Amino acid sequence: MHEALRGVSRADALDAILFDRDGTLIRDVPGIADPAAVEPMPTAADAVRLARDAGLATGVVTNQAALARGVVSAAELDAVNARVDALLGPFDVWQVCPHSPEDSCDCRKPRPGLVLEAARQLGTAPQRVAVIGDIGTDMDAARHAGAVSVLVPTPVTRPDEVAAAPLSARTLAEAVRLLLHDRGDAVAEHAHTTAAGAPS
Repeated sequence: MHEALRGVSRADALDAILFDRDGTLIRDVPGIADPAAVEPMPTAADAVRLARDAGLATGVVTNQAALARGVVSAAELDAVNARVDALLGPFDVWQVCPHSPEDSCDCRKPRPGLVLEAARQLGTAPQRVAVIGDIGTDMDAARHAGAVSVLVPTPVTRPDEVAAAPLSARTLAEAVRLLLHDRGDAVAEHAHTTAAGAPS
């Protein structure tokens, strides 16, 4: 364990887990606009329940360029997110980037804005937050924010993203168990890597 965090207990190391939406909490349906098409990913309900039962806040951080491109309306996006909340939530915080990549905003993952704002709304530091996602931009957003991250690969996850992930798990529930089982060590290892000069 990193010396600076040696006195931090596992139970106190994390305050919240933030989940990516498409491909992580629910099956990735490009431009999904119909709440009836929302289908939770395997073990998603178990993963969120495990986090809540451990006393952690839960949230969603999601890029939604389909809104900027007019593929999905704001009302449709809200309806889909409400369905996710109904099936898996309610989540303590939602952070949605409505911009396209061309907008060069600060919130779109891999930039850290969604994670930073979610931590702020939850009243905690980003270093006390974990992000679970299925692609490298989720991991990068967490890293840039100073948060811990776990990758749960899907068929769209590239091999280089798997290789670069600081932590990985086969399922969402396994990812949460990994964080809960070794919370203090996961945060400490993240801090040690950052202190050692990992790229940010």
